[in-house]
Amino acid sequence: MNEFRFKQFSIKQNLCAMKVGTDGVLLGAWSKVPSGNVLDVGSGSGLISLMVAQRNLNCEIDAIDIDQNAFLQTQQNVIASKWNSRIKVFNTSLQLFDTKKIYELIISNPPFFNNAYKSTDLAKNTARHTDELPFKVFINSVINLLAPHGLFTLILPVNESLLFTELALKNNLHINRKCLVKPNYQKAPKRVLLEFSFSKIETIEEELIIETEIRHHYTEEYRNLTKDFYLKF
Repeated sequence: MNEFRFKQFSIKQNLCAMKVGTDGVLLGAWSKVPSGNVLDVGSGSGLISLMVAQRNLNCEIDAIDIDQNAFLQTQQNVIASKWNSRIKVFNTSLQLFDTKKIYELIISNPPFFNNAYKSTDLAKNTARHTDELPFKVFINSVINLLAPHGLFTLILPVNESLLFTELALKNNLHINRKCLVKPNYQKAPKRVLLEFSFSKIETIEEELIIETEIRHHYTEEYRNLTKDFYLKF
């Protein structure tokens, strides 16, 4: 599918390696979106930037991606949207991103699968593995760009989240919210949504189940979370 339609925008995805998926939609819908500056790291198709723009009209978004095709795809989708004046797109890595801004929200559906088998598709490898953006470098960059009261949100596989959380805590990024995502009632969590900040507060722990016992029958909580975006809800 080269185009994915949402209620208020469409995503063309013929250029970028990673297509619209549940992970990005979950993160874009679950994350708090404060007013002010937002940084979308690894924008891919531009999905999360557009979700953020829809959710809060009082934020300005910088979307960055190291991959040129992903950059072009984000740019294409942003230009076609009603929020194009509020989203700027940059073809750069996080490490080399040159800005004087600090951000109220840094959001990312990041490269992961540290030890996973790699595909032969170079662009997919860049999008899905941590070689281009090691966790330590990622966290150090976030610390330098995050506002004192800002939020840092991301989605990770459960196993990867253990290492990431350990590294984040060593750098004084504390978990404010944590949501384990289960495909259905019977299966173990496969993803975790995480919200970090510099404030050490009691962690709010949540659980989200996507489907009922019947395939493609979605739970009420998942419908409520994503109903502003998916046409089917």
